[in-house]
Amino acid sequence: MGALNDIRVVELGQLLAGPFCGQLLGDLGADVIKVEPPGAGDPMREWGQGETKVQWEVIARNKRSVSANLRLPEGQALVRRLIAEADVLIENFKPGTMEKWGLDPAQLLAEQPGLIVARMSGYGQTGPYSDRAGFGGIGEAMGGWRYIVGEPDRAPSRMGISIGDTLTATYGCMGVLAALHHRSRTGAGQVIDAALYESVLQVMEGLVPEYDYNGLIRERSGSILPGIAPSNVYRCKDGEYMIGANKDSLWQRLATAMGRPELGSDPRYATHLARGQNQTELDQLIESWTRTLTVDEVDALMTRHSIPAGRVYRAPDMFEDPHFQAREAIITVETERFGPLKMQGAFPRLSATPSSVRRPAPSRAGQHNAEIYGGLLGIDAAELERLAAVGAI
Repeated sequence: MGALNDIRVVELGQLLAGPFCGQLLGDLGADVIKVEPPGAGDPMREWGQGETKVQWEVIARNKRSVSANLRLPEGQALVRRLIAEADVLIENFKPGTMEKWGLDPAQLLAEQPGLIVARMSGYGQTGPYSDRAGFGGIGEAMGGWRYIVGEPDRAPSRMGISIGDTLTATYGCMGVLAALHHRSRTGAGQVIDAALYESVLQVMEGLVPEYDYNGLIRERSGSILPGIAPSNVYRCKDGEYMIGANKDSLWQRLATAMGRPELGSDPRYATHLARGQNQTELDQLIESWTRTLTVDEVDALMTRHSIPAGRVYRAPDMFEDPHFQAREAIITVETERFGPLKMQGAFPRLSATPSSVRRPAPSRAGQHNAEIYGGLLGIDAAELERLAAVGAI
């Protein structure tokens, strides 16, 4: 049933941060009611790569969809009634939008003291930039991520995923879980303010104190982490392979695996600092060895010598890997639009209250209007027809 099987969530907002937070809570067992604009619904329905867009099937799993036009008083009133039946409200609109629609969290909390409101935005709910529009890429740039990603002689790169949004959603989910614990002791809800740029900043390791104390500005370094060696992707006869042997004992084991145990005590490489100072030379030395072997051969040696290492996977490699299969890291969900569809499983794994995918993504916006507006709120069919006629749902 999941750890949050007694928690109801109303998810407002669209695209990534709010919906991904809703996905995480839904995977943990929460009843997530997704509110979409009437008609086309959340733009995420048309996002993703490939000719057929299937990303929605992941981010909207474990959710029921209702439609509501939040720009109309009737739609706002419906959503207020939904929120009154919920434990958690998620939103990722530009700050001030909820207040403009008569859904001010302060007022909602005054009426419903146990409500937890997770607010995700580009710059947070306060500060001089709070009213600016913000997307994940902007948060990645401001939080320091974009500047350090890529090759040193090129412009900053990006990851192939929207990491700023998903980090913010993850911190938003963590805030919800902490707020639920606080509520269980006090009965009081609260507002969670998760900013894109701060969520990125949180994972930037030593970037801030390194500059404060050493005056060091981290720069783009390509595939390496400066001073941490060996830890890189090395070319083999038939592909690439990742090796992380950046601890003295691990380096000694790697040197033995390479058939050159004397390198383990070589002063140029024997210590963490020495390997960092000779990082380029060391990487070239290792790759001159891996190039003589296949990926399978290197993998067997790394396993035999207990060295952290692994193949560089693409989706087909994941599908075929026995470890993925044994742990059901990739599952098959019977979707409404596409039939059986493989997607990532529900993580993390809880032993007593496991996360799961219990229902597929709703195939259309407002699919559960009758079930939720009629069943949960008790609105009769005639009134639902009237609301649809005026464009409120």
